[in-house]
Amino acid sequence: MKQDMIVILDLGSEQNTVVARAVRALGVYSEIYPHDITVEALRALPGVKGIVVNGGPNNVVDGETITVADAVYAAGYPVLAVDHPAAKTDHKLDAWPASEEEMKALLRPFVFETCGAEANWNMTNFIADQVERVRAQVGDKKVLLALSGGVDSSVVAALLLKAIGSNLTCVHVNHGLLRKGEPEQVVEVFRNQMNANLIYVDASDRFLGKLAGVKDPEQKRKIIGAEFIRVFEEEARKLEGIDFLAQGTIYPDIVESGTKTAKMVKSHHNVGGLPEDMQFELVEPLYQLFKDEVRACGLALGLPDEMVFRQPFPGPGLGVRCLGAITRERLEAVRESDAILREEFRLAGLDKKVWQYFTIVPDFQSVGVRDNARCFEYPVIIRAVNTVDAMTASIEPLDWSVLQKITNRIIHEVKGVNRVCYDLTPKPTGTIEWE
Repeated sequence: MKQDMIVILDLGSEQNTVVARAVRALGVYSEIYPHDITVEALRALPGVKGIVVNGGPNNVVDGETITVADAVYAAGYPVLAVDHPAAKTDHKLDAWPASEEEMKALLRPFVFETCGAEANWNMTNFIADQVERVRAQVGDKKVLLALSGGVDSSVVAALLLKAIGSNLTCVHVNHGLLRKGEPEQVVEVFRNQMNANLIYVDASDRFLGKLAGVKDPEQKRKIIGAEFIRVFEEEARKLEGIDFLAQGTIYPDIVESGTKTAKMVKSHHNVGGLPEDMQFELVEPLYQLFKDEVRACGLALGLPDEMVFRQPFPGPGLGVRCLGAITRERLEAVRESDAILREEFRLAGLDKKVWQYFTIVPDFQSVGVRDNARCFEYPVIIRAVNTVDAMTASIEPLDWSVLQKITNRIIHEVKGVNRVCYDLTPKPTGTIEWE
């Protein structure tokens, strides 16, 4: 069954994602598109029932005030304009209310009465729609999936297996920046349990060589993203008929990487790090979903809970948790301290309570005492945050005894570490990751 959809056109609002989630909370699907979408592209979208033109403080780009083309207003769709006096519609609001509940109440008559949309947004229908879209895009050609083993790429794998079956080939690249035991786990789950066509590539020395001496986090992300594509291209050349690259891109990745009306927070390797001469067409069926919706999608696809609720893990892996220029010594310190943290969180029952937790090792040392002598070693920083959609995050107030136990284990079991710190910064002002 096709889902009705409300399209949100971005004119610089900082509330696009809030509006999208409010519409979905009413049971109607929503997607966000740039203000300059053409009428032809708009009409090509399935199930469009109405449009929200979302103005805001960032609607001046390169010195010009951006607006929506007149043809959009004349296309026959009901249009609600917010914070955009120039809109050519009878449905206007000066601003959104402060509460998401008030926003839903305000949207309800527009969505259901004016637009005539049905509340048919659910994961079963979303999956059916995406399967149809993927089949229409791909046809009988083959798709290569960048399978990290994280939640996003795992859900994409399950969805694509449903859509195109054996025409999907999964490539798991060990770039040397994975968590302890992770490559082995990915092979076991996807090759042995899910019967996916899985190619395992150990490219750890290759990636670490490219990253040697690189301090800038944006440059690191771009190197990792570009090298991923090169590895996939090499693997594709060994196969026949690979024209598409699938990725687990989700909406927060796109927002943080920057849009026409929003400044970049940080580029994600699968968004801002892709090379311009890439030879593949992208398949990204989750690109309009938030993290909690991705998990719901995974459950609807029948993935096991332990996979769906697995710790989020960035595409660049431990490369963005080994701050500054990556060294094998600090990378190993991140990997070992992360394993300790995950084990102790599981023993304390925090693994199902805390949304994301990990360790970071910066590129500076401090004086300490070890074996009755001065030492200069690295600190380990612990981060544990809770969030719903990864757009904002709060800090988990850890029990002091748990922190003490974790600290004791890290300083005694992880080589080259003499301090442990706990990061108390929410998002904003901090992002979830440090780089």
